[in-house]
Amino acid sequence: MKTECIGDYVKLKGEVYPCTISLAMDLMGGKWKAVILYHLKDEEKRYNELRKEMPSVTEMTLSLQLKQLENDGLVSRKVYGKKPPIKVIYSLTDFGKTVIPVLEAITAWGNQVVRDKGEFVSAGQV
Repeated sequence: MKTECIGDYVKLKGEVYPCTISLAMDLMGGKWKAVILYHLKDEEKRYNELRKEMPSVTEMTLSLQLKQLENDGLVSRKVYGKKPPIKVIYSLTDFGKTVIPVLEAITAWGNQVVRDKGEFVSAGQV
């Protein structure tokens, strides 16, 4: 029996989902959340480091997605200093680290799709 389908719904933090896949996609889905998690999987990063690694994301989108990931407990935000310029570091929480095998599987599958059906291109070729 599939445990994700025992009940009619699943619930987390007061939010109701039709299944566990829906819950997982809400936590890490969308265009940028999984990419942010991927860039934090090996080491903590400052906001500007993330921006450099994801040049096509807007500042507003990155800030919003980081806040959502923080609210969901996947990402930790540590602020150093009280006066500007302050230093802000983002890292995966212990809960966030549980998604690393999923990120690695998505990366491997995406790489395979590109090898089979597409091509890798440099930024100058876009």
